[in-house]
Amino acid sequence: MRAVRLNELGGPEKLHVEEIERPVPGAGEILVKIKRAAFNRRDVFITQGLYPGITVPVTPGSDGCGEVAAHGSGVGDPPIGTPVVINPEIGWDDDPSTLTANARIVGMPADGTFAEYVVVPAQNVYRKPANLSDDEAAAIPLGGMTAYRATFTRGQISKDDVVLIPGVGSGVQTFVLLYAVHVGAKTVVTSGSDEKLARAKALGAGEGINYKTDPDWHKTARKLSGGGPTLVVDCNGGEVLARCLDIARFGARVAIYGGTNGDSKIRPYSIFWKHLSVLGSSMGSPADFAAMLKLFEAGLKPVIDHVYPMDDVASAAEHVLKGEQMGKVVLAIA
Repeated sequence: MRAVRLNELGGPEKLHVEEIERPVPGAGEILVKIKRAAFNRRDVFITQGLYPGITVPVTPGSDGCGEVAAHGSGVGDPPIGTPVVINPEIGWDDDPSTLTANARIVGMPADGTFAEYVVVPAQNVYRKPANLSDDEAAAIPLGGMTAYRATFTRGQISKDDVVLIPGVGSGVQTFVLLYAVHVGAKTVVTSGSDEKLARAKALGAGEGINYKTDPDWHKTARKLSGGGPTLVVDCNGGEVLARCLDIARFGARVAIYGGTNGDSKIRPYSIFWKHLSVLGSSMGSPADFAAMLKLFEAGLKPVIDHVYPMDDVASAAEHVLKGEQMGKVVLAIA
């Protein structure tokens, strides 16, 4: 089969397509024929060596949709030929609140979805929402689930919230915006791009701030949110997180699922005096994934930035690395 391979570290240009052996499903596993896959920033970090436990050669890719091609022993459902989407989180504890130390994501260390076929545990294979195209279905797994857990399970969003979404152009933050608009919450978003802010407004964002042209963006966000957000969903860390804690309203929740900008120098006063709830979040449980799929079955649509052919995988990764996308970057496998 054809697969995207990373044989050495060194950035997106090290990704290329080659022929490798098609995997065979073992007991309790399903072989999925991949039609579309999608990028997460994680995939680019892996090419740069910026991810724990990297082993090469490897086929990256966590997001994917396609159809059931074969069953391992002990597996009979979904039937062969069924359109499916893959939950990329493997090894979540039976307790939906607990991520075990042994949990892993499809695409590292085991081979992932940037290939014509991939083997995954049967419990990680879900029927594809019938109303989604292959591009749309491939776009939702890891980003959609991460955003769902941070926004709903941890953040406990409601229609009465004022939600601050810093860096709205990223794949996960775009899902956060979709969810907030879906429940009817008021939103304030930030970006360094006026074009991305305009697209966010088109998706239903209430207020937008360009942090490049407004160095006091946090003060503007406090004003536009009517005295501070009641819920913040952040992936930035660094000074952005510190500012978010400073402007959050009394009793607010701050859900954190990433730290792209590094460590934060925060003021404990901002947390204890305002009785903030600071909530860590990472990926999502099987229950989160199933609940997330129901939102898309009910009519939500992910934001697709661009669809690249499989042979242009290095260009696709470079696009993600530069942060130029609004929403998800999809890879056409078949």
